[in-house]
Amino acid sequence: MDHLAAVGDPELREALLYARSQARPVTADELASAKGVHRNVARSRLERLVSAGLLTPGYERRTGKAGPGAGRPAKTYAVVAQLESIGFPASHFESLTAMLVGALAANGGRERLREIGVAFGRELARTARLRPAKKLETGFERVCEAVRSLGYQASLEHADRNRAVISTPTCPLRPLVRARPEAVEIDRGMWAGLTSSALPEVEVGRVRCETQDCFDDHASCKVLLELS
Repeated sequence: MDHLAAVGDPELREALLYARSQARPVTADELASAKGVHRNVARSRLERLVSAGLLTPGYERRTGKAGPGAGRPAKTYAVVAQLESIGFPASHFESLTAMLVGALAANGGRERLREIGVAFGRELARTARLRPAKKLETGFERVCEAVRSLGYQASLEHADRNRAVISTPTCPLRPLVRARPEAVEIDRGMWAGLTSSALPEVEVGRVRCETQDCFDDHASCKVLLELS
C-alpha cells in the first residue's frame, strides 16, 4: 500500500490523524477506545499504515512498572517523518508556492518571508482556537496541542525560563522547506507567530527561532525557540 492509497481510505486517514494528534506513539487499544472499534480492527488499520510507510512500530512499557510482573511491553505506532506533502488527489499548488518563495528570496525578501510565516502561524492559531497562556511552558504545550489538532504531530521536549525545544516529525512546512531551503524563514516565522499567539505578552519580534534536522530523512525536526 502506498501513501495515496492510505490517505484515500477514510478509515485509515482517520487512524492516521488520530496518531498525529497524540503527543506520543499510540497503541491499538488507544485507537480502539478513541474510535469505538474492536482492538483487532484498530490494530489492522495501524498495521496497514505501517505498510504504507506512514507509521513505524515499536514497543514500550505503558504501566510505569519494570521487573517481574510488569507485563509485556505494548506495541506502539509512531508517526514517521513527513518529507513530502500527502495529497489525495495530488495538487500542484506547492510547486507554485515554491516558485513564489524562490522569487521573493531572489529579490532580497528574507524579512518578507518571515512576515508571511508569522501571519500563517497566527492563522493556524486561530483555526486551532489556540488558548493564550501566562506561563511559558503552558504556552508552548498549547502550541503543540494546536498543531496536533490540525493533524501535525508535535511535542514539547524542553522548556525553561526563556527557551523551548519542540520536536515535530510532521512540521506543516517541512515539505516546502525541503523543496526550497530559503522557505526556512517562513517556517521560523510560523513558529514565532504561533508562539506570540500562545503567549500574548510576548511580542513576535522577541521570538528567535532556529530549526534543526529538517533535511534528515530519519529524524524529527527540532524547533528551537528563544525569547529575547
